[in-house]
Amino acid sequence: MANEIWTIKRCLEWTKEYLAERGEEHPRLSAEWLLCAATGLARIDLYMRMDETLNAAQLETMHAAVVRRAKGEPLQYITGSTQFRMIDVACAPGVLIPRPETEMLVEEVLNYLDTEVLSPEAAARQRVELPWNDEVEQARKAEAALADERATAERRAANLTAADEAALGSDVLGSRAYAEELADREAEEAAAQAAEAEAAKAAEPELDEYGIAIECADQKMASAQDAAAPAPTEPRIARVLEVGCGTGCISLSLAWERRGHVTCTATDIEPRAIDLATKNRDALGLTSDEVAFSLTNLVSSIPREEWGTFDVLVSNPPYIPTDVMRSLPHEVKDFEPDLALEGGADGLDIFRRLLNAAPYMLRAGGLFACELYEGALDAAAELCRQAGLSDVRIVHDLTDRPRIVRAIVTEPKQRQ
Repeated sequence: MANEIWTIKRCLEWTKEYLAERGEEHPRLSAEWLLCAATGLARIDLYMRMDETLNAAQLETMHAAVVRRAKGEPLQYITGSTQFRMIDVACAPGVLIPRPETEMLVEEVLNYLDTEVLSPEAAARQRVELPWNDEVEQARKAEAALADERATAERRAANLTAADEAALGSDVLGSRAYAEELADREAEEAAAQAAEAEAAKAAEPELDEYGIAIECADQKMASAQDAAAPAPTEPRIARVLEVGCGTGCISLSLAWERRGHVTCTATDIEPRAIDLATKNRDALGLTSDEVAFSLTNLVSSIPREEWGTFDVLVSNPPYIPTDVMRSLPHEVKDFEPDLALEGGADGLDIFRRLLNAAPYMLRAGGLFACELYEGALDAAAELCRQAGLSDVRIVHDLTDRPRIVRAIVTEPKQRQ
């Protein structure tokens, strides 16, 4: 095999048939993913370069990848990455692989932030008119002067008799129309000069006996208004708390898609998850000020002074019921971490702890949102209502299965 010529086309066809014989559900797609990882090419480039020959290193990488896939290992672990919304995230054994359903969880959070937190605040500043405004008075005087000049012009034009017009004939310079136009011009010029004179007069400050300008009442009032006007407020920065971050895909997407407007604090109990999430953050060029990862159990590491300051508490917690764990697909059950999957008898063990923490972590009006097992959503929604949360909703996923519960904390709590 080492001496054989393996083109991209031949390798793609052979891998597809090999995986199909071993029960792969989508053998061609898997073959494409593996070839892209081995060659560094995009999927479309594979079909543009079908006749290219793989080198020894690429063949060795491809062989190892096909063996792993044939055993059922997830493609994301083999290739080392996956796409999540607008970003690429590294994946590794021991850390839960991001799912499309979780992209919808991010969408729910973004919709809430856009409408309830980041939307422009209504302008509260109202301008109070001064009791006497120089500009208004100057305009009034100019208008009156223009009206007087127009009246004079009309009288001049009316003094031209029919005999005068007949004598002038076709001489446009002496016609009534020209007389009216000329009068209008003269009136407009006179009004403009009057306005300029008034403005210049108003601009000249009144001086006291020592030659120092005296500030009039209008100027004092305007200065007082400017001093009392509220300073422009800084743009609102939303604060998100994520529990159980895994690869970091939720927090990183929120910070990436609303960069400069959202900061995230994300926790996980698994050291490998924190290391991988940090790697993904660095690859995106995000900073620890934008997304901070913390190794801890749920919210244990959140400083007391930050309680009640978050706009959102979001989580994709372990939620598979214990009995359902046994029926999971081989590539999930035997390769992905149980710690990130199993949620107790009804799948809501971790959810209950998060629900208990939400009123302490969130501000009034803050959003609590969790992705959960499809058969547990009704029970989760009822738990939210019993806990005093409002606007409780269940959101369905792309396959129309109930997947996300979201609710609003109306009465934050403080621990004594």
